[in-house]
Formats: sequence, C-alpha cells, structure tokens
Amino acid sequence: MGIWDPANECMSREELEQLQLERLQATLHRAYKNVSCYRNKFNELKIDPDDVQSLSDLSKLPFTTKDDLRLNYPYGMFAVPLREVVRIHSSSGTTGKPTVVGYTRNDIKTWSNLMARVHTAAGITHDDVVQIAFGYGMFTGAFGHHYGAEIIGASVIPMGGGNTEKQIMIMQDYRSTVLVSTPSYAITIADRMEQLGVDSKSLSLKFGLFGGEPWSESMRTEIESRLGISATDNYGLSEVIGPGVAGECEYKCGMHIFEDVFIPEIIDPETCELLPPGSVGELVITTITKEAFPMIRYRTRDITSLDYSKCDCGRTLVRMKKTMGRSDDMLIIKGVNVFPSQIEDVLVAIDGCEPHYQLVIDRKNSADFIEIQIEVTENIFFDEMRLQRAFIDKVQKKIESVVGVSVGIKLVEPKSIPRFEGKASRVIDKRHS
Repeated sequence: MGIWDPANECMSREELEQLQLERLQATLHRAYKNVSCYRNKFNELKIDPDDVQSLSDLSKLPFTTKDDLRLNYPYGMFAVPLREVVRIHSSSGTTGKPTVVGYTRNDIKTWSNLMARVHTAAGITHDDVVQIAFGYGMFTGAFGHHYGAEIIGASVIPMGGGNTEKQIMIMQDYRSTVLVSTPSYAITIADRMEQLGVDSKSLSLKFGLFGGEPWSESMRTEIESRLGISATDNYGLSEVIGPGVAGECEYKCGMHIFEDVFIPEIIDPETCELLPPGSVGELVITTITKEAFPMIRYRTRDITSLDYSKCDCGRTLVRMKKTMGRSDDMLIIKGVNVFPSQIEDVLVAIDGCEPHYQLVIDRKNSADFIEIQIEVTENIFFDEMRLQRAFIDKVQKKIESVVGVSVGIKLVEPKSIPRFEGKASRVIDKRHS
C-alpha cells in the first residue's frame, strides 16, 4: 500500500526530533503570548518558553486538562483572533459546558493532510467510494474523514449517523467500498444485514475505518468476517484535532502517530510521572503545528503504550497500541483496575456470546460487585438450566482469570441490550446513584 506523505512519515528519528523541537518552541511562544491560561500556568511555575531547549524539557511543562478548556469556555484557549478562525467544533457537553475548538485555514489543511495519511495507510485510493456513517455537526469525526477521502480523490457519501436500513441500501445501490463508523455501529449494521437477508459478499465493501471508542482484536476479527472487509483502527480527539492523530497501516500492529504534528508522551495517570517507552499509561499529546487551538501536554485520559520499533510498512513514526480504555472510565473494583475492553476481549472469543453486553456495577454488603449482562444466541438462552449453568461457569472463570476479580454473569435474550448508532454505552455504575 502507498504512503501519502513519505517526506514526513518516513524521516529519520534525528530529523524528526529536530523538526519537533523547532515546532515545539514556536508553539510555546505563540501560546504564551496569546493564551492567558498558558501564560498563567507558565508564570506560576516560573517557566519561560525559552527554557525549553530540548525535547526532554517538555516534561517540565504543565499539563492541560479538559477542566482548563471548560474554565476558558468558549474562546479563552484560542491563540488567534476569532476573525482568523474558519471552523468551530465542540464536544457534546453531556457533563456540563462543551469544550470548544477552533481551526484556521492552515489548521484545516493540516487536518485534511493527516486524514489523507490515515486513509492511504488503510488502503484507500482515488478509486474508492467512502460511506461516512458518523454524525455530521459539531462532532469532528465525519468532517475529518470527509476531508481526507476527498483529498485522496475518493468519492464521498456523507451519509451521517443512524438509519441503519438506509445505510445498507446505500451500500448496495451506490456500491460503497469503504465504511467509516464506530466499530460497535459496524456490528449493528452486520446484525441488521443478517435480519434482512443481505449477504456481505453481495456488497462492494472492501475496507472499514473505525474509531471513536475502544475495540478489541476479537471485535476486529468479527467485523472483518461478517462484513468481508479489512478493518483498521484510527485515533483522534476533538481537543487535539479530531481524527487524524494516528492510524493503522496494512500490518495492523499499532497506530502510527503523526509525530511531525504531535508529540506523544505516556504518564502514570495517578502520579503524572513520565513513563519509559513501552510502558502502559495515559497518553499525553502536545500539538506543534496548530495555530488556532494549540494544546500543550494535553491529558487525553486514554490508556495505551508506545512502540518505537521499526514497522515493515516503511513509516518511521512511533505506533500507539489500541487504547485499553480511559483512565477516567477505568473501573476500580475491590481495588483492582478493570477496563471494559478486557471483558469484551474474553466475550467475543467465546462461542455463543454476542458482541453486545453491559457492565452493571453496584454495592452488595458494602462491597463492590460487578454483574455482566451478556446477550447470547437463542440456542444457549433457551438451553436447559444445567447447560446454561455450565456456560455461565465457563464465561465467569475466563473473565475472572483475566480481570482478577469475581464477577456475576446474567444471560439475556438476543437484541435485549440497547443498540447505539454512535459510541456504545457499556457501563452502568449504580454505586453513586
């Protein structure tokens, strides 16, 4: 498969680090001069942008968090006048005021180029027809993929989210070759296709680009087999740019982070200490080319690790592993850190379990307790009690061996757990209700 921007995706580590340092220094000066939040943070720590003389000095700088963005709502984090901002996006704001992000014309060009890299790495070319099943609007996902596909020269179908039957009709009639959505929505599409009697082999689909939520290798295998496609992961977040921070290549051994635009670090989410390469921890990102909305050491809350070893695709960029979950979504059950993705990995690998589940956390006798509600195939749900009990025991033991805590298992009928056209809602925590 091709490489969209070999000059920046394949440069030597020495060249890359020199470029990063120059761009970091320019970004720090711009942020210090134009963003009062950063100026105050730097002054409080008695740090001047000129103090950063090497990439290792980055760890001395303060973090940026989502709270900083909310406190400076809506435009307080912008580093350019509003007249230079040509696009405004924001988060959903489900937990309070949304976080607002802005883009200059150059930022949009950078974003488009990054997404062209993501699409090219996944195998997309100008011959493809890309169906985007993300919701258009304030959410960045749809627009980022739209720009990247158009720059490559692919045909774009801006379908938007939801309306699953129409999505399938469009795939059939317009001969879509690429599906862009959340992985859980891809499963929903596959479920509906089976109900409608639509054979995936009758479609023109070849590729799927999935992101927006953590998903397991087992889920990838299921999506690929049920839809007959090559499924790749990509990563991004609105506060940093949207999708386009990183994407998988054909070898699917981690997502290449575009380090000419972003500097990644891994920290311990509890102590905030910088961790060595290969360690699992929270991803922190610094943008080094963004004009309107620079982010310095932004705590993404996503749990992953970085791999600096050489990739067979020829790109020299570091790879981040699939996110295990979020440090703020991490469940602490009886003192043990549990990520929903760990449980999903186990469930998808067990014959008879559907890829739909919910975790219900509650307290029993002053102790935390987790119940996993799992959709199972009809033959298992209607099995005699003895066989059902044996199945539950098998699932229970496998999950407990992986997560390290005891869990309850409740089998539920097929289609009884709510479906989501955006990000799946996997956890119901009743401990604080």
